[in-house]
Amino acid sequence: MGTQDEQYSDNKFSDNKVNDRQVDNRTEKEKAIDAWLPITGSRNAKWWYSAFHNVTAMVGAGVLSLPFAMSELGWGPGVAVLVISWVVTLYTLWQMVEMHEIVPGKRFDRYHELGQHAFGEKLGLYIVVPQQLIVEVGVDIVYMVTGGKSLKKFHDLVCNDHCKDIKLTYFIMIFASVHFVLSHLPNLNAISGVSLAAAVMSLSYSTIAWTAALKKGVQPDVDYGYKAKTTVGTVFNFFSALGDVAFAYAGHNVVLEIQATIPSTPEKPSKGPMWRGVIVAYIVVAICYFPVALIGYWVYGNSVDDNILQTLNKPTWLIAMANLMVVIHVIGSYQVYAMPVFDMIETLLVKKLNFAPTFLLRFITRNIYVALTMFIGICFPFFGGLLGFFGGFAFAPTTYFLPCIMWLSICKPRRWSLSWITNWICIILGVALMIVSPIGGLRQIIVQASTYEFFS
Repeated sequence: MGTQDEQYSDNKFSDNKVNDRQVDNRTEKEKAIDAWLPITGSRNAKWWYSAFHNVTAMVGAGVLSLPFAMSELGWGPGVAVLVISWVVTLYTLWQMVEMHEIVPGKRFDRYHELGQHAFGEKLGLYIVVPQQLIVEVGVDIVYMVTGGKSLKKFHDLVCNDHCKDIKLTYFIMIFASVHFVLSHLPNLNAISGVSLAAAVMSLSYSTIAWTAALKKGVQPDVDYGYKAKTTVGTVFNFFSALGDVAFAYAGHNVVLEIQATIPSTPEKPSKGPMWRGVIVAYIVVAICYFPVALIGYWVYGNSVDDNILQTLNKPTWLIAMANLMVVIHVIGSYQVYAMPVFDMIETLLVKKLNFAPTFLLRFITRNIYVALTMFIGICFPFFGGLLGFFGGFAFAPTTYFLPCIMWLSICKPRRWSLSWITNWICIILGVALMIVSPIGGLRQIIVQASTYEFFS
């Protein structure tokens, strides 16, 4: 029996070696292209890179909208939705980390590559790529708006009504100007410094948001009832708030790309350091999300803005500093979400359309992308509505249930086993979320758009 086991492990090890050789059995041209592309360009990341990339990807502008989401959900449903989302998304993130190298000797460096393995070459692309693009481009547009709004708030607080009023449009353009420079960093590891600064900032401004609210104390006229006067309005707002929460847990769209930067061998697979980083990231997520959501709602009730830092004005210097921290954070977040998009565009141009992998190609494509997200952000700066709409439409599938469907397809757990039941529960919750939250978000955009002037 022992001999059979040894033989099996020898075979497995030789399979690994063969598979490793297959992976490296590329032409020099293919190797050069892979070394040039943003995701596969560098594989020397440490586990803590995973931690701060995940924090930067996850703890985005969404955390600031959580008190507003609570005001539309109410105490009971709000707390339940927050906790369930934290547990479900940690579980689905673990599945993705496990599936990164589920085929010995092969790495699924991109979300769509895992999708292709689960659903087939063409169907995998059609299912994953549109949703991933909606998420990543959508986040970058929302971050353009958030960066611009936070810069404007910083300017208004520092000036204290002594300066000339400047349009939000110009602040979005100032925020975008940073990305016309940073977008030319070649790969995910190259932006690790920016990402680390962003992760530190997210923890800092979240702490400022809830401590400043706590210092203010519960407002005298606080109201925990629903803001909408009609049942229909309350239901639609509830749906939209579910999208806000889904938006807050959106790191899954870049998780395989982050794991791709970590070195891996058969003895030490990348899932070990990656998972360690994810655990640290999720602890930070809990430290940021729960106090901001619960204390923000407790203090202001349903009068809280869709961005809690817009509600807080005192102490002026502290809130001004927090808004500046948001700007630094969303600079990092924008880059973490933009990198997989750059990878998709550059892969298409170089591998499919046979363009030469040059600096000029990268310069043109990345500048066009930044300009496009800036322009859309200027045209549609409806922060809360955008979160609800994008949150449900694409975040729910890629975060809540697509990893579960892939797990069922690839790992094939036994019917009615714990794994099978857990995955189906996640799928049902995720599909429900995907259906209802874009409806609420779209209605919110329409309501806000009726009083909005373009380029205001």
